[in-house]
Amino acid sequence: MHIQFVASQSIEIAVPEEPVPIQHYLRQPQRLVQALVDPTRLESLGSDCFRLKMRPLSFLMLSIQPTVDMQVWATSDGVIHLRSIASEIRGVAYINQRFALNLVGQLAATQVQGQTCLQGQADLTVHVELPTPLDLTPKPLLDATGNGLLKSVLLTIKQRLMHQLPLDYRRWADSPTEVALTAPVVPIIG
Repeated sequence: MHIQFVASQSIEIAVPEEPVPIQHYLRQPQRLVQALVDPTRLESLGSDCFRLKMRPLSFLMLSIQPTVDMQVWATSDGVIHLRSIASEIRGVAYINQRFALNLVGQLAATQVQGQTCLQGQADLTVHVELPTPLDLTPKPLLDATGNGLLKSVLLTIKQRLMHQLPLDYRRWADSPTEVALTAPVVPIIG
């Protein structure tokens, strides 16, 4: 049985005022990725690609461990974009061969009533063919379980981001060495 699970999560984070604007911090997508996930579950695959090894998850009678390769980049308008480029399910070969994960998200600095905020959205979709006997499970139960699992994954990431990103931004902005190494160079015209 082919089935699709879907979850979306929006976020709004008030940003503390620092001497260096958040837009400069956001030009370093790797910092955002490190704020999103536990660094022990993260592997850098290149300048803008990362492998995230999620914690093992239980889905009905199965224990699975999703691994997602993500591309994260900043555009010139200051928006951070994230998308999955590959995925794998560890633990059940049958499902891994019949599994597709699509994650897309963005995060941007905005002004809300004079306060700088980060606003974003993440959408997660999973397509999978379930093995017997799981395909005998009533579809409403499968939908509720799968969609709930995806929603809990996005909620966990959101909570971590809401806690870690402001802390990391403050540390980065308070460190002249960090800022000097990553701040954009402004050409002097004279």
